[in-house]
Amino acid sequence: MEPDQLRVRTLGEGRIESPLAELLPRQGTTEHYVDESDRVLLDDTLAMIGGRAVADLPSFEPGGARRRIFFDPSKIKVGIVTCGGLCPGLNDVIRGLVLTLNNQYGVSRIIGFRNGYQGMVARHGRSIVELTRESVEYINEHGGTILGTSRGNQDPDEIVDCLEQLGVNILFVIGGDGSMRGAIRISDAVAQRERRIAVVGVPKTIDNDIPYIGQSFGFQTAFAKAAESLRAAHVEAAAQPGGIGLVQLMGRHSGFIASYAALANNDADYVLIPEVPFAMDGFLPDLRHRVATRGHALVVVAEGAGQEYLEDAPVRLDASGNRKLGDFGLYLRDRILDDFAAAGQEVNLKYIDPSYAIRSVPANPSDSVYCLRLAQAAVHGAMAGRTEMVVGQWRGRFVHVPMAFAVSSRNQVDPDGDLWLSVMEATGQPPNVAAATRLNV
Repeated sequence: MEPDQLRVRTLGEGRIESPLAELLPRQGTTEHYVDESDRVLLDDTLAMIGGRAVADLPSFEPGGARRRIFFDPSKIKVGIVTCGGLCPGLNDVIRGLVLTLNNQYGVSRIIGFRNGYQGMVARHGRSIVELTRESVEYINEHGGTILGTSRGNQDPDEIVDCLEQLGVNILFVIGGDGSMRGAIRISDAVAQRERRIAVVGVPKTIDNDIPYIGQSFGFQTAFAKAAESLRAAHVEAAAQPGGIGLVQLMGRHSGFIASYAALANNDADYVLIPEVPFAMDGFLPDLRHRVATRGHALVVVAEGAGQEYLEDAPVRLDASGNRKLGDFGLYLRDRILDDFAAAGQEVNLKYIDPSYAIRSVPANPSDSVYCLRLAQAAVHGAMAGRTEMVVGQWRGRFVHVPMAFAVSSRNQVDPDGDLWLSVMEATGQPPNVAAATRLNV
């Protein structure tokens, strides 16, 4: 890790006094505020800091308003685009961006591009929408995104052509890791043309799999709604002899939603996630034993778990070139039913997949607050001339993270970390559900 990896690009020196300058504290960093000249350390323990010299400690630039800004608010035009899958809070972020730009900085020319990056490429024929205080007034009460979205790569040069033709000075991209890689390509195309257009991201990932941003917005809403499905599945399972509730939740590569939802109601007997391989010949006998002794069981599975059992499935790609996962939840349902039938053991299994219902709901109050604060941080950074960066929260502080660093790895549940230990404690499942030795029923 080199300190320069965490340096955020800037379009130039801030020479314009910010409209927010008088609101900013001048006493320096406190437990509630990070001064703009300070840095937020990446590591937070002595062991992680290790033998680094103090001058070489990796650190993030703090988020927040600056006393002097790069762009003149009266002369700029701003664009906003939402990309990728739906996530609770998208409308909250759009609204937060518009209100902060308009109310705090006096920026009046704000447009939204429809249907993701497609809306910035002429051949797709998407219209643009003017975004005002009035047009975003109630959008936070609804799920989805008023701008629409799409997946798939678009030509960055065509996108920059669009930005130039419309006179856009700042582009806010709300999307996941693929969208941020697209934003990097847009920023590179801007730099090649030697234009001063800021590209700033508000990272969106319902799976919480983008690192170095704390929790992603919408995640708390997602696992709270998922916990409701677990509660329903548990009630169903407990009401019938040999009852099993099997719930598949989002999580292509990261099992955070499954883990947090299971902890939220503490009824799950098994949690299966992509990060922790498990043995089917250990899981199935243990499940039969648990149902035989307790009368019912609740199994929670992340969509990306168990893909090694689906290796014979045909390879399919989505519009962004990502491999579509096999449906492990349905596979697991059939394996459980077959195993119980072979053992002559009664089973009543209810299978629930609430994924799309969860993605489309409005943000809960906690996420709404987070969305607004992320939007404010994004606007402050962009107005100060920062570019090719995303905003997030690290160690409780809002920070600027270079886009390339934010997509350099994937945030996943650590099998040796305290979150997974909590899940193991709550469920009582054998480690890895492998070679289970309780009793073969």
